[in-house]
Amino acid sequence: MDVTPLLDRFDETHLAVLFGLVTGGIFGVAAQRSSFCLRAATVEFARGSLGPKIAVWLLTFSTALVWVQSAVLMGLFRPDASRVMSITGSWSGAIIGGLMFGVGMVLARGCSGRLLVLASTGNLRSVVSGLIFAVVAQMALHGWLAPARTYLASLWTTPAGQNVDLLASVSAPPGTALALGLIIAAGAIWLAIRHRLGWPKLVFASGVGFAVAVGWVLTFSLSQSAFEPVSVNSVTFSGPSASMLMFFLTEDPVLDFDIGLVPGVVIGAFLAALLSRELKFQGFSDESQMRRSMLGAALMGFGAMLAGGCAIGAGVTGGSVFAATAWLALLCMWIGAVATDLIVDQRAGEPRAANQLSATNL
Repeated sequence: MDVTPLLDRFDETHLAVLFGLVTGGIFGVAAQRSSFCLRAATVEFARGSLGPKIAVWLLTFSTALVWVQSAVLMGLFRPDASRVMSITGSWSGAIIGGLMFGVGMVLARGCSGRLLVLASTGNLRSVVSGLIFAVVAQMALHGWLAPARTYLASLWTTPAGQNVDLLASVSAPPGTALALGLIIAAGAIWLAIRHRLGWPKLVFASGVGFAVAVGWVLTFSLSQSAFEPVSVNSVTFSGPSASMLMFFLTEDPVLDFDIGLVPGVVIGAFLAALLSRELKFQGFSDESQMRRSMLGAALMGFGAMLAGGCAIGAGVTGGSVFAATAWLALLCMWIGAVATDLIVDQRAGEPRAANQLSATNL
């Protein structure tokens, strides 16, 4: 996609911010309307059900594969140009960070992306948790926790100074990833029909995956035309949350895709909730819930930076380009979340049936 005409009208950094706003807006609307959340899917699985939450998550994940791999086949995007594929991956970071993130998102009752969407609709619990997530993520990136993150990430890394492409490692023929995405999507739709999910929710769930593809294509296109180097990235909330925090704390903040992404999600989710009359202020029910959410947010902040991304950044965005460490991190997020629900919540007497989960906890 040629963005040269846009570069004639906008500065490179401003165009990057605009692309972030567009990508975030699509994600915010789609995530709010579909109730997309990895935490909800893992809890449903832990309680013995392949229900509507898993259907939504699988549809988002699969459509991200379909949209991104279609863009690859059409020449609109090259995975090898993405940041996640061009840097050294960390196996140890994916395992430890993924487990920490999985534990944290169950304790906080939402992954980082879901917290941002809920905060945009008036959920004050998510505002507090989201701020803690951003602060700890920044500490893990450049602050007091950075040495610990660097040490853990360096324990076991990928060879040759770059990540491992799962497709290339198994010599998969062209179209394999697209076919896999279509197969998973078919299974997700079958689950959705079985649980009588309406088509609007399915469309919006696929919209979350579409947002991931939009981010990849826009940043890749900008990188091909811009004079200055541009990081090819898409939807993630660990790095952007930390960057957004520093945007308000420094005199001369850096303008890039990440700076537009977070406000775009907030605006999109807010407008979607406003139009659907789902804006509602909510707070912590008691002190124990607040302590639990704060601990979960802190674990997610460090875990996401260590794992190379959050539930969206590693689990969907990184997974859509078949970065090996992203798939490993996603697996560990599932393991950590399922184990935490089994050990913490189910032992505490929360309802076992997935359909009894309170919507306010998602």
